Amino acid sequence: MRLSRLVLPALALAAGTFGHRAARNTAQALQSRPAAYPLEKLRQPLEGERAIITREDGTRLFAITSGSGPTVLLAHGFAISLLEWNIIAEQLVARGCRVIAFDQRGHGQSTIGRDGIGSQQMAGDYKAVLEHFDVRDAVLVAHSMGGFLAMVFMLTYPDVVRDRLKGAVLMSTFAGNVMEGSPQNALQIPLIQSGVMQWVARSDVYGTLFASTLYGSQPDPSGMKVFLEVFAAQNYGPLLPILRAMAEEDYYRRLGEIQVPCTVICGRLDRTTPPWHSELLAQNIPNATLRWLEGKGHLLNWEAPDAITQAALDLIGQVETVTS
Repeated sequence: MRLSRLVLPALALAAGTFGHRAARNTAQALQSRPAAYPLEKLRQPLEGERAIITREDGTRLFAITSGSGPTVLLAHGFAISLLEWNIIAEQLVARGCRVIAFDQRGHGQSTIGRDGIGSQQMAGDYKAVLEHFDVRDAVLVAHSMGGFLAMVFMLTYPDVVRDRLKGAVLMSTFAGNVMEGSPQNALQIPLIQSGVMQWVARSDVYGTLFASTLYGSQPDPSGMKVFLEVFAAQNYGPLLPILRAMAEEDYYRRLGEIQVPCTVICGRLDRTTPPWHSELLAQNIPNATLRWLEGKGHLLNWEAPDAITQAALDLIGQVETVTS
């Protein structure tokens, strides 16, 4: 008995030490990979004219506009901010587009008003942004949670969509049931709800391992670091209702109501929104096409910005051809 009291804790300590050493070595290998973009490039805020859009419930939405030409509205994902669009926005402006990017309520520099946070409130924010800038020709590019909310918006406000939206790029996204078939989400969402994931994100070792799961076959050290910086700074308590909505709500049966052309894009190695989501989106949205990105994961904004930019430009061209 006395021997087991000594040996078992020693074995547990040894296993923990070995596991941490292996994790540290893996994290160091990931951090030493060549970067697609310099770190400061991915930290660079979007350039343009700043605006504050005040909703009826007191929510203040922070937005940035730049460029001129056909409008592309950019809607980011959960736990990040409009910073995720810094490469794509620059590319779109250089290709002759007007870009509007905004922080989702409760993210970045946007606040949460009296109505709180949820899919209906945030879908209404899309309407408010389009109306504030009096957009009539927008192609919406929406990532992950941003795509989920984009579909809720298109289903809730069909008249606004008809008048102001010409198409959508639905990128690494889903129409609900985000935990189904995703062991990663089944693990990470409860950790976010409990507050543990914020600690993980601040750990040099375990934060890097977490961020690498959002990439495909080529995790990028600069992208991982910037994502973790934004993720760790986020206040998650007020955001828990939208996490529940993404897991519990289901709009797949209503996708046939979406009437604008959509391009669905997904990385083959996306573990956060596994490819079956994109397959269902493409099958059930009447005028949708599906593009696969081989070897890519969830953070396509930095993994494959050229592909996302081109998808938006192709959709603009498709819409202009149909309407001319």
